[in-house]
Amino acid sequence: MSREHDEQTIALAAMFQVATLVDQIATRGMVPQHSLESSIYSLFVDSPNITEDVFGGVSSLPNNLGMGIKTLSDLVEKKGDVKNNNITNYVLSLMMLQSKVRKTPGMLETISDRLDDIREKTHYFSPDVSNPMDEPSAFTHSSIMANIANLYQDTISTFNFRIQVSGDPRHLQNAENAAKIRALLLAGVRAAILWNQVGGKRWHMLFFRSRIRPSLQKIR
Repeated sequence: MSREHDEQTIALAAMFQVATLVDQIATRGMVPQHSLESSIYSLFVDSPNITEDVFGGVSSLPNNLGMGIKTLSDLVEKKGDVKNNNITNYVLSLMMLQSKVRKTPGMLETISDRLDDIREKTHYFSPDVSNPMDEPSAFTHSSIMANIANLYQDTISTFNFRIQVSGDPRHLQNAENAAKIRALLLAGVRAAILWNQVGGKRWHMLFFRSRIRPSLQKIR
């Protein structure tokens, strides 16, 4: 059971990282580049040997998911800005969306096929990178992010239920920021699907502190 909790905690931290990044773009208009790259990169890891591989491997986990781990840890220990409910609401919404994606015939295959096409396009925008999987920054080129955002709009945005992002209109109305938010939300849905695959359930959130506290101490 401990391993299952570890995997669920990793996926949950990935969702909280996405939610934190979305909140920062919406309210500040900027985010740490490495955290952005790590979250977007996870979309293109389609054959991981273990859950940690989705986010760069065991040794890189504390760095690549550092923002999500900190946000989740602060929530578990009731630290930080408890007044900001946006991040938790985004995570709960991602959980709902992943359920809709899994229940929609053909959507997972469509998303997977489109991501394969987008991966191939990185060669055009990062010609010096022989294998984009060795260079996460290749996936955050503005044109690649725009393609991921379009994929989100063509698939997940077609549901009646949508995530309402709150923030400063100046940042939300910026086209590049809007693309980043949509691309991140797709990465968040991917993390939520992973969370479901390793046994995560929405009702776990009722007493998640006791479930994940030991796992957080391991991966920090």
